[in-house]
Amino acid sequence: MEAPLISLLPLVVLGYLGGSWLGALTVCRLAGVGDPRLAGSFNPGFSNVLRLHGRRLALATLLVDALKGMPVLMLAILLGLPPWAQGVVGLAVLLGHSYPVWHRLRGGKAVASAFGVMLVLTPGVALCCAGCWALLAWRVRTAAVASLSSAAAAPLASLWLAPDYVGVVIAFTLLVLARHVLNIRRLGRGEEPPL
Repeated sequence: MEAPLISLLPLVVLGYLGGSWLGALTVCRLAGVGDPRLAGSFNPGFSNVLRLHGRRLALATLLVDALKGMPVLMLAILLGLPPWAQGVVGLAVLLGHSYPVWHRLRGGKAVASAFGVMLVLTPGVALCCAGCWALLAWRVRTAAVASLSSAAAAPLASLWLAPDYVGVVIAFTLLVLARHVLNIRRLGRGEEPPL
């Protein structure tokens, strides 16, 4: 085993633990408002907080969820881990957000967390996806459509902007798409709540 890879397991654990900090719960508790898992789409994420409690708390949620994985990813880069190993650490962050053990595995959809992870690993891809999300959210007014479309665009953008990370970005995309299965069903029935 190469020396830098010895640090992979501890970084994966740190990534999962950091990812399992759900920004929506912290922000809503500090603001003295209701748990977002009990209303709206029942999702502890940016979009549901926006619908329930407005832009200010939604932005705070977005910042926490995007920033929380950055320190461990920067450490992985500083330690010289190869792109695939950096991706494993990033995936641990997303899994922590999606399936936090302290919250009975009831986490978020990992869109904001994936943005933060990609902002460190593939900043160009992250910014392209953020632009796609913002444009679609503005035009379509449905967070799920914006999230699914920007996630689907990520591997294509990575082919162009970050070819060493294509496999990593595909793994992130698959997780985000899997976390949106219920949204896809609601979209098919015309029942997905608007932003």
